[in-house]
Order: sequence, then C-alpha cells, then structure tokens
Amino acid sequence: MNDEIKCYLKKYPQEIVNLYMELREIIYSVNAANIEEKMWAKLPSYYDEEKYIRLIPFKDHINIETTGLADYMEAFAGYKFTPKGMLQISSKQNIPRDILMNAFKNTFLN
Repeated sequence: MNDEIKCYLKKYPQEIVNLYMELREIIYSVNAANIEEKMWAKLPSYYDEEKYIRLIPFKDHINIETTGLADYMEAFAGYKFTPKGMLQISSKQNIPRDILMNAFKNTFLN
C-alpha cells in the first residue's frame, strides 16, 4: 500500500480501515496489473490511466466515487448515494461485492 495512504488511514477507526481494505481488495481483484494507487487532492485514489476509483473515508462510512457506479444505481437498493453520485457504504452495512466488482470493471474497461 502507498505510504501516503497508510498515513492517511491512521486517523480513522479500525472498522473504517477494515472496510477500506476490503474495498481496496475488490478494486485490485478487478484490475490488479494496471492500477496506480495514489493520493489525489488529499483523497485515496486508484487509477488506470485516466479512469479512477476514489475511496473517501469518514468516521462511520466510506464514499466511493467513480464513473462505473452510474449504471448500477438500482442494484444498490438500500445504500445511500450522495448528491454528487457517490455510493456511501456504512461500516455497519454488508459490502455488495458482486455489484461493486461489476461497477469497478465497468469503470476500468470503458
């Protein structure tokens, strides 16, 4: 993991760090070969050329920002979307792994 992101995550509760690590694992399972992990505008980001996924931690949830989510909004019933179109996953919610894998593939392959 990028040292800058490791440092960034230290300010969050362990349950958020665990959630973050699970989401990160899903990202890498989709496109491990080409991903560049870096901070962008002080936000942890995962790039494949110009395509990206951002995981934005908060004290009790993580927002996921990427273009690949737009086609899957209906599949995320029960999950909140921010006004900016980011998926919000609470530390208390189950991670919708299969849907996220498809959305992340959609991000990197389109």
